[in-house]
Amino acid sequence: MGSDYERIISDAQPFYKQLTANNTKDWWTQNRATYDDQLKPAALALLDDMITPLSELTDAPIKTKLFRPHRDVRFSKDKTPYKPHLHMMWQIESGAPQNPIFFFGVGADYVTAGAGMMGFEKAMITNWREMLDLDTDRMLAILTGLETAGFAFREPALKRVPPPYDKGHAAASFLRMKAVVASRPVTPDTPLNQILTDTFTNLWPLNNLLISIAEA
Repeated sequence: MGSDYERIISDAQPFYKQLTANNTKDWWTQNRATYDDQLKPAALALLDDMITPLSELTDAPIKTKLFRPHRDVRFSKDKTPYKPHLHMMWQIESGAPQNPIFFFGVGADYVTAGAGMMGFEKAMITNWREMLDLDTDRMLAILTGLETAGFAFREPALKRVPPPYDKGHAAASFLRMKAVVASRPVTPDTPLNQILTDTFTNLWPLNNLLISIAEA
């Protein structure tokens, strides 16, 4: 089944380079067959092929999603109609109040894979901060371990450490987060499903941690 998606990166990147330079309805209409006949089927095959290894890794059902190519421009300053990337995700259906995801994305100039929660719900923000304060050493070992393995976290949403926590807290940068997402570039030097399985296995301690915090 891997042959269905092994060209997804080499097919997607030139397509999205052209789209970035010609992000119009006319260009999309003239070129959408590449998306419909090559990129979308490959993405769906990859999504499906990763369900079993991720379900075995997490011991939970997995829900997949391929993000649609059209942008919602209603509340955006950027009015270009199409997303210049191909993004997909696998959500862990753990039964927790909020569930983390694994994701994979290809853009004109990047290929990346990662995991986490894109945005904390209110209860999750509270739990996240409390657990960072109560179990600082264990959580930092997991989070900084990912950084050592080459993963980067998205910048914190807050400029300051929220009260009542001290600005010099050992986990200050993580206390400033209202979401936690770690990712690293993907180099397609082995079969893509194996690359993603290895990457997501490395990221599982983060998602497992997030599930336990959501359940607290």
